[in-house]
Amino acid sequence: MPPAKTAALLKTLQARFTKHPERHASLAWADVEARLTGNASALKTLAAMEETGGEPDVIGQDPTTGAFLYCDCSAESPAGRRSLCYDQAALDARKENKPAGSAVGMAAQMGITLLTEAQYRQLQQLGAFDLKTSSWIVTTPSVRALGGALFGDRRYDQVFVYHNGAQSYYAARGFRGMLTV
Repeated sequence: MPPAKTAALLKTLQARFTKHPERHASLAWADVEARLTGNASALKTLAAMEETGGEPDVIGQDPTTGAFLYCDCSAESPAGRRSLCYDQAALDARKENKPAGSAVGMAAQMGITLLTEAQYRQLQQLGAFDLKTSSWIVTTPSVRALGGALFGDRRYDQVFVYHNGAQSYYAARGFRGMLTV
């Protein structure tokens, strides 16, 4: 990335980090910035998360490796990642009205992973997310083998995980991702 774009991204990430200390109470921006500086791959991925509306922010730190955990913290599922079926197999199985792509495929292109159910529930402990939208989450092979896929949302102040056909796609369903830096 050009230096000006990198500087602008770091400024945006720092402002979000400062605005939401409840997401990372014991962490310092200087430590996060040191981990990001010179990490072109992570910066490229964070830029993609930002450009698609994810509003990535640090939500924790791996106690073993010290790596920081970046997650999409936009109030609703990122707008630039909606109307996607679950994975490539679901996309290939659609005979008509195919969506532009798949959540798993787009996440891989961006360099992030979909949230697991546990990660999605952990994120929901940090705020109220997906009050009007929903987000695909990692689906177990047994559910996927039967043609299904899982997604989560928050309604009635409760986090729900549901199932749907993996081939389905909706304007209000996208996906959130995780990046370990």
